[in-house]
Amino acid sequence: MSTLARAPSNHRIPPSGGIFLNFSDQARTARPENWKKKKKKKKKKHNCIDFSVAMACMKLGSKPEVFHLDGQSWFCSTGLPSDVIVEVGEISFHLHKFPLLSRSGLLENLIAESSVKEENKCILQLHDLPGGAKVFLVIAKFCYGVKIELNASNIVSVRCAAEYLQMSEDYGEGNLIIQTETFLNEIFGNWTDSLKVLETCEEVFSYAEDLHVVSRCLNSLAMKACADPSLFSWPVSGGRSAVQSPEGGVFWNGIGTTAKPQSVGDDWWYEDVSLLSLPLYKRLILVLESRGLKPEKISGSLIHYTKKHLYLLGRESSFENGDRATLGSTMSSPPNKEQRNLLEQIVELLPDRKGVTPTNFLLRLLRTSIFLHAGHTCRENLEKRVGAQLDQAVLEDLLIPSMGYSMETLYDVDCVQRILDHFMIVDRDMSDCTLTSVVDEGQLIGGSHSLTPITMVANLMDGFLAEVAPDPNLKLPKFQSLAAVIPEFARPLDDGMYRAIDVYLKAHPWLTDSEREQICRLMNCQKLSLEASTHAAQNERLPLRVIVQVLFFEQLRLRTSVAGWFFVSDNLENLQNHSGNLALTRTELSHQAGTRQNQVVAVDNVRERVSELEKEGLSMKEELEKMVKTKGSWNMIFRRFGFRPKSKSCDAKVTKNCNNGKEQPSAAPAPAPVVNGSKNPKNGEVEA
Repeated sequence: MSTLARAPSNHRIPPSGGIFLNFSDQARTARPENWKKKKKKKKKKHNCIDFSVAMACMKLGSKPEVFHLDGQSWFCSTGLPSDVIVEVGEISFHLHKFPLLSRSGLLENLIAESSVKEENKCILQLHDLPGGAKVFLVIAKFCYGVKIELNASNIVSVRCAAEYLQMSEDYGEGNLIIQTETFLNEIFGNWTDSLKVLETCEEVFSYAEDLHVVSRCLNSLAMKACADPSLFSWPVSGGRSAVQSPEGGVFWNGIGTTAKPQSVGDDWWYEDVSLLSLPLYKRLILVLESRGLKPEKISGSLIHYTKKHLYLLGRESSFENGDRATLGSTMSSPPNKEQRNLLEQIVELLPDRKGVTPTNFLLRLLRTSIFLHAGHTCRENLEKRVGAQLDQAVLEDLLIPSMGYSMETLYDVDCVQRILDHFMIVDRDMSDCTLTSVVDEGQLIGGSHSLTPITMVANLMDGFLAEVAPDPNLKLPKFQSLAAVIPEFARPLDDGMYRAIDVYLKAHPWLTDSEREQICRLMNCQKLSLEASTHAAQNERLPLRVIVQVLFFEQLRLRTSVAGWFFVSDNLENLQNHSGNLALTRTELSHQAGTRQNQVVAVDNVRERVSELEKEGLSMKEELEKMVKTKGSWNMIFRRFGFRPKSKSCDAKVTKNCNNGKEQPSAAPAPAPVVNGSKNPKNGEVEA
């Protein structure tokens, strides 16, 4: 049997609206005579929702304020002595039983238990009440019919407290549970208020989760974020409640009187959701993915959130210029666990689609993960993501400082090696898919690019090798392994590789001749440009064999060019002779004469260059012959290069025949010397 049934007959509880307490004749004279009329007026205002202000609010009750605070206690000045004390935390409320038990099932049970114990003073303890004393004050005013205001800041706590106190319709019509639910449904239609409600859910998260307030709020926000902002003018960031036009008209939910709302971009909600805590933000991103939001928008929001909260994201930039002292002091301090957890959570939320997340952002995350000592899974995930789109990276982003405890090298070459290996795996898989798929000719022509991804990565790695080459702690095997990953066909020119090798040889003068030979095998002398060949021919750090190869291929290239020029010149002369009978205009004749003159000048320049190279090769041959005469061991070097000097017996025989003036039968000509597998057209001369 409930407490209401045990109440005296002169205690009457109104069915709805306010609370009418008929304690005694004294109380009857102390209260207004027209109580029922006031009750009806209050019922009309009981469910008043006001959207005219910046934040939506709901006003309940009609009576004036009767509560006042005295120290740590709240008192209700109704003229009646208090018969129950409710303790919430350190705050106590001196109230009356019947306004409370008429609205709350929990308080009814607690008061009944206290009455059974026949205590002089009823003291109730509600230390676990959601929202604490601040929320209980609102509930107490509601029970007494005093004016209260519900808004997005307190609605979640009041809703959870109403559920905790069992303030359902069984304890009065229009009770607090139904009132708060009605207001929440109104709030979920507004972006700013929904965001505010979600933020306040953290204060009473377990209760809000059980009541599905969090999930409903997330769905409301996700629906608005996925909607087209050009079709639905949600109140977006700026005022976080209303959009104001340049003319001064205020819009609410797209309704205005003076002008249309200004257009917003797809990133209008990034800043608003970045104010959420990580658990709530993560759940919002998962809901957005389930609703099919574009990965580009999700990635943009994650980047915005990371830059706002991961403050260590830019700290690694202080190490790029070789600030080893700062690096050492930072490494001695323990890593920030919150920052590391944030980083790992963000990496898990990143979309898997290639190219959606910028490569430079992924590399910055990778640097930060190394600095924070993130888990192996997190770093491996980032390395694979970077490797899949390595062709979009730039050299500055690849210069990751080495943050290990040993710090053998200035930059983390091993990390770049793993990234490059993963790129080669992805590129090989893509090449296999391209070969197996049937592509028509139009697609091949339209989809052709000047630089393939692997060529771009080859140029990137050449630049990276040139940057890390000056490090004296960089071992030769590590340099070779990184350079050998890129296949030879990926480099149209080997100028970048030559530059990296030259820098490495300059920074490591203690290398042996054998090691110099090994590192020079990484480049192809035939794929050097004219400028690189000229520099290599005069480079004293290169082995002698490499210099000879460079000179030979450059001379061969120039001779081929001269032959091509002569061929073009002959064709032009023939064309001019056959077209003499044609009527050419004066302008065409002058243009042809100018072109012919330019071609003659170009041929003359090429001839001069060939003559210079022949003189250099002859001079080098003479110096090498002198060295052979002084030291017989150099014969092995000439045999290795394919150089063979003239035979003395053959020279004597030819001289004798000339002196006698007799015609000798022609003997078999001596085999021409071979240089790198190519025979010399001139008898007995060494071609460089």
